[in-house]
Amino acid sequence: MTELEALGADDLVETFGLFDDWEDRYRYLIDLGRKLPPFPEEARTDAARVPGCMSQVWLLPRVQDDPDGTRRLFFLVDSDAHIVRGLAAVMLVLYSGKTSDQILATDAERELSRMGLAAHISPNRRNGVASMEAVIKGCARRAGDR
Repeated sequence: MTELEALGADDLVETFGLFDDWEDRYRYLIDLGRKLPPFPEEARTDAARVPGCMSQVWLLPRVQDDPDGTRRLFFLVDSDAHIVRGLAAVMLVLYSGKTSDQILATDAERELSRMGLAAHISPNRRNGVASMEAVIKGCARRAGDR
């Protein structure tokens, strides 16, 4: 489990709530993006690219079965834009290490609102978040739970 996967949505809500200034929130978002695990260069392919994002975003799913038979999905993600990398890191916190049912029950827009981010990101970035969420949920539907 990565440092980001160890965080929960509530942790991000709490941390973003500590900042009074949007500049500080954006800096924290960029810092989250810097904590993304390395993305393999050979995986920066069209097949791994998230459609619908203005920036380039790549996402790789991995399915892991726990010893008790629980199936979890983990994701590697990267972007060529700092703010989008930060938003991708938030998506990793929301979805990576979760079961398909947990992924399908999570609403990224609602969580971004809880963090105070939804109203402060551009429409293009919101579309990118929705595109990442669609790809992640598609992976969850295909993987299913055991």
